[in-house]
Amino acid sequence: MTQSYRLQHLFQKFLRNDCTKQDLEELIGLLNEMENDELDVPMKALWEKSKDSQQGHQVDWQKMYGEIMACEESLVTIHQIKRRNFRRLWINTAAAASIIIAVTAGGYFILNKELPKQKTAQLITNDIAPGRNQATLTLANGQKITLKKGLKGGILALQGQTRIQVNQSGIVYRASKSEETVSYNTLSTARGEQSPYPLILADGSKVWLNSQSSVTFPTAFNQKDRVVKLTGEAYFEVKHNARQPFKVETANQTIEDLGTSFDVNAYSDEPNAKTTLIEGSIKVDNVTLKPGQQSDGQKVKEVDTERFIAWKNGDFDFEGDNIQTIMLELSRWYNIDVRYQGAPLNTGFSAEISRSKNIGAVLHMLERTKLVHFKIEERRVTVIK
Repeated sequence: MTQSYRLQHLFQKFLRNDCTKQDLEELIGLLNEMENDELDVPMKALWEKSKDSQQGHQVDWQKMYGEIMACEESLVTIHQIKRRNFRRLWINTAAAASIIIAVTAGGYFILNKELPKQKTAQLITNDIAPGRNQATLTLANGQKITLKKGLKGGILALQGQTRIQVNQSGIVYRASKSEETVSYNTLSTARGEQSPYPLILADGSKVWLNSQSSVTFPTAFNQKDRVVKLTGEAYFEVKHNARQPFKVETANQTIEDLGTSFDVNAYSDEPNAKTTLIEGSIKVDNVTLKPGQQSDGQKVKEVDTERFIAWKNGDFDFEGDNIQTIMLELSRWYNIDVRYQGAPLNTGFSAEISRSKNIGAVLHMLERTKLVHFKIEERRVTVIK
């Protein structure tokens, strides 16, 4: 089998999610070995068979394969690979050579020349570790309990007749049916933290907290409505009960569950709160959303829901985001201060990378666009145009 046909074969296996780690290593090796003109024939043949070609997308092959860098050390097993990332390779490269193209959950092809080695070395030398899986539970009396991975199972505390337990499912509230006293607890994360466990409320609903967020909730739901208050971002899986509506209150929105899973991003430093419906149905300020829709309080639009819950699955997922949006998200997870030298770019960047990576890995990918550079000084990152 010639290199050309072997390359097509490996790409087709990748698209079928039938590619082993060895196949991926061979695929990346071939892409590194072959010249631009050698790539044209097999890739155009594969492109003509693809749905994206039939939908009229155009690709500048010289730009696309001007230079390809393989991140072999980031390769993962096939069950972690997301097929939609490869589809971005076809679509996004047509827009601009400044796009970072995801190939695997942890590896990327990047369409620009390598950075000077001293810049890469500077990022590595001053690198910042990722955030940690930790949260703080504040009880009604003000007592604070630090929650980390590996907590020994058992009862954490009592609130009236409600037991707070730790088990494999998460932090679980078990309320007695005879509970009359209403007390409120708060689960919170600081910058550089993410909840290590889902919070399982007394009704069985689950809540995951992103960085710099908090949710305040009753230890038992014995009122007409089940109401929790949120700052920052959280993902909810709600146990539906038509006789006792579940509501999430933020500074600017009220979200009412109609039996669903959804994400609420209500950071105070974001221009608008965004509620993204994954499954079921919800009302946002009396506007009903369908799965795949997002409301920002002003309009409803169709979105790729996966990118808005990527944080819950341990990833960053940027799709056409400007550098200010990206750095704002990075600042929460890596607990950094961000400064800008020169006017910030409005260029859109697209990338997907694990949140378990040091910040240097993320910034290095962005630098390879040759559109932006970074300087790390302790916990301050300067963005240089």
